[in-house]
Amino acid sequence: MAQAIPRITWNTKSSSSSSISHLFPINIKRSQQLINGSFSPNSRILCEAASLEGAKTAPAQIKKPENRYEMVNLTTWLLQQEQAGNIDAELAIVLSSISLACKQIASLLQRSSIVNLTGAQGTVNTQVVLHCLRSSGRTGIIASEEEDVPVAVEETYSGNYIVVFDPIDGSANIDIALTTGSIFGIYGPNQQCLVDYDDDDSTIDQAREKCIVSVCQPGNNLVAAGYCLYSSSVVYTISVGDGVYAFTLDPAYGEFVLTHEDIKIPKAGRIYSFNEGNYDLWNEKLQNYIDHLRKPGPNGKPYSGRYIGCLVGEIHRMLLYGGIYGNPKNKNSKNGNLRLLYECAPMSYIVEQAGGKATDGIQRILEIMPEQIHQRTPIFIGSPEEIEKLEKYLA
Repeated sequence: MAQAIPRITWNTKSSSSSSISHLFPINIKRSQQLINGSFSPNSRILCEAASLEGAKTAPAQIKKPENRYEMVNLTTWLLQQEQAGNIDAELAIVLSSISLACKQIASLLQRSSIVNLTGAQGTVNTQVVLHCLRSSGRTGIIASEEEDVPVAVEETYSGNYIVVFDPIDGSANIDIALTTGSIFGIYGPNQQCLVDYDDDDSTIDQAREKCIVSVCQPGNNLVAAGYCLYSSSVVYTISVGDGVYAFTLDPAYGEFVLTHEDIKIPKAGRIYSFNEGNYDLWNEKLQNYIDHLRKPGPNGKPYSGRYIGCLVGEIHRMLLYGGIYGNPKNKNSKNGNLRLLYECAPMSYIVEQAGGKATDGIQRILEIMPEQIHQRTPIFIGSPEEIEKLEKYLA
């Protein structure tokens, strides 16, 4: 007789956990208008996070599919991770709510030319993610690349997890239907952002500072991170600190299905991803490294250059085939172009969980302590042997 699966219900009530109050409340009415305006009434997607209810059990080993016909969807995998003690129920709900946001954004992007969603109108994508995270009832602070300051979820809906995200990576690719993605990182529960409605302005300003400090954490503190790739397939890749797993959206059922289990990046790879249009702006050491990659190797062939202008696409390819990606500093941008909190730290977490390395040329990306929420940093990320080779050139 088949083992009973814990019942799944839809939770619209607030979390019983410690809450974080209205500091920068989300404009829910505006959010719903933006989202609903992009969908017809018959195709509206309601974004209520799944509440995963089940009896508490002792940590158990995660069961792998017994044969190639047995599929594991994201919900089942999250339940397995919870039963194994890798995550708690609240983190499972946050990850589930992010997957719902990915589905909505994927739908919007597929119809972008029809609904006039361009790279310059990415506010809709930000509101989609904010709405899904808020309705999960498990997030207290949300920080986005598109927002000036972190958003504190109002008390009725708030939880304790801190989520940072870039709703659309490679937004310039939207208009020409090329690869784009979303990136997110999740930090553990934190109560530094509490504020009372009756507080005076100075107290609220202090709470604002506490909120920003709560978000400014090194990548080593991440409890989960991932990305969603929007291309010929929609791929949701996540890590909760125990390997990297990728789920592909099955359009027939609307479910994310496990397709890449415990991904391990190749130790070396002969693909490099740099924007070589900036070659003349780089320092001599980096130029020498790039010159080395262009020369024929022992097999008589040089490295292959690949650059699509989307960090998610570059990292996804690298996880599967190996190689190195770089966004270095240059004469016009002393800290590179990518943001530490929303892009570099989550991606470095993923790559290191897969056995790769990530550095700014001096230290590990995950060890950098952010001083500002929109701080930028150079980054070199990829196969361990390729990063080690680069470091010798930069030394």
